[in-house]
Amino acid sequence: MGIQHTEVLVVGAGPTGLALAVDLARNGVDALVVERSGSLFPGSRGKGLQPRTLEVLDDLGVYERIRAAGAPYPVGMVWQDGVRAGEHRMFDDVAPDEGAPYEGPWMVPQWRTQEILAARLAELGGEIAFSREVTGLEQDAEGVTVVFAEGPSVRARYAVAADGGRSTLRRALGIGMTGDTVDPNPMLVADLRITGLDRDNWHVFPPAGGAGFLAICPLAGTDDFQAVAQFPEGAEPDLSLDGIRAVVAARSHLAPGDVTQVRWASDFRPRAAMADRFRDGRVFLAGDSAHVHSPAGGQGLNTSIQDAYNLGWKLAAVLRGGARESLLDSYEEERLPVAAEMLGLSTRIHRGEARRGVATRQLGLGYRDCSLAVETRADLAEGALRAGDRAPDGIRGGVRLFEEFRGAHWTLLAVGDAAAPGRDLPDLSGLPGPAGVRTVRIPSYEAYGDGVFLVRPDGYVGWAGAGAEGLDSYAAGLA
Repeated sequence: MGIQHTEVLVVGAGPTGLALAVDLARNGVDALVVERSGSLFPGSRGKGLQPRTLEVLDDLGVYERIRAAGAPYPVGMVWQDGVRAGEHRMFDDVAPDEGAPYEGPWMVPQWRTQEILAARLAELGGEIAFSREVTGLEQDAEGVTVVFAEGPSVRARYAVAADGGRSTLRRALGIGMTGDTVDPNPMLVADLRITGLDRDNWHVFPPAGGAGFLAICPLAGTDDFQAVAQFPEGAEPDLSLDGIRAVVAARSHLAPGDVTQVRWASDFRPRAAMADRFRDGRVFLAGDSAHVHSPAGGQGLNTSIQDAYNLGWKLAAVLRGGARESLLDSYEEERLPVAAEMLGLSTRIHRGEARRGVATRQLGLGYRDCSLAVETRADLAEGALRAGDRAPDGIRGGVRLFEEFRGAHWTLLAVGDAAAPGRDLPDLSGLPGPAGVRTVRIPSYEAYGDGVFLVRPDGYVGWAGAGAEGLDSYAAGLA
């Protein structure tokens, strides 16, 4: 039957795998996405895109489509005995910040996010192979060979397990998952067609009469609602139309017939678990294969897409840009602590121990303590931007920073005195990466302070200094 060859094999066509494939494709890397199912995932499950993820999707070229497909989250409406009892704000308000152009989460059903990413991948010449179930893998010093239940094996330089919490690749590698059940009570989630509820509110029906809560949220950009219901420990939720009608009627003022259609339904037990490591040789774990979250707070899908964004530029730099292979070691170094932090936040929100506040937006996450972050300035004030932090947006001197950062290149940013005429900046043309480096000078900007900043392709500051002394050594160390 032969063997199919590619540079990177991505197993799983969910948001993680598709975002990674888009990032690789725009860098000219040959990547094949394989998916066990015969089509893209059909349900809403992860429906909230946080501001940092919107920045990622902007860079990947799909933000306008994402925006057109969704809407802000509606205000929660609490019902008691068929009467509106008051509003409930699901998310804390955050003050506007020019460095963060996207102020709040944006609701887009997961199936629609996947469609948009898949369309972008096709535009870039990428491919998804459906009905390809992985049955095993072998790897050696040169690459990975993955075997399928049907069809040819695939030989790749690297493989990425983006195949979910029950990842076949992770299990084949013998990588364990450490964690526990966040909540022993099973949950039902379903995409429904419903009459009798407005689409201006997220409808919340608190527990009553021994039954668990019910929440029904209109899914932006569709005619559907997403229903989430909690059940007692040991219960087995009935996912049929009649079963879901019975739950809705018992816990709300709606009649069974008001649920006119079940378009997708699933049940789950909220868990928090993380893989013991995110890499085994030439195979990387990303998304739910590496960390499984409670859905509370909307962190799982967002953390997963950012796994892909962190890994994509590094694979491209090694495969296309002349970077040393040890750059790939930084993927686990950077993403494992972030995943652990977001798992803890999701669990605390689920248990009512934390609010959906500024931390859920993921703008403050960074890599200060990791090997790729080199900060050469001393005595920085508390709150100052440092190497390892996300590089803020802003407009100075007619230059919008996110416009300059957009793309697969590095950005050498000089701010304030460091940008003055006559101040030399080093030639970093040898910086490893398929798209080179862009040099930008702007007047003083308080979000940065005066200095020189080397911004990575994923929008984080790699190196920072009052001047450029030592920057060429940092760049040389990556090649």
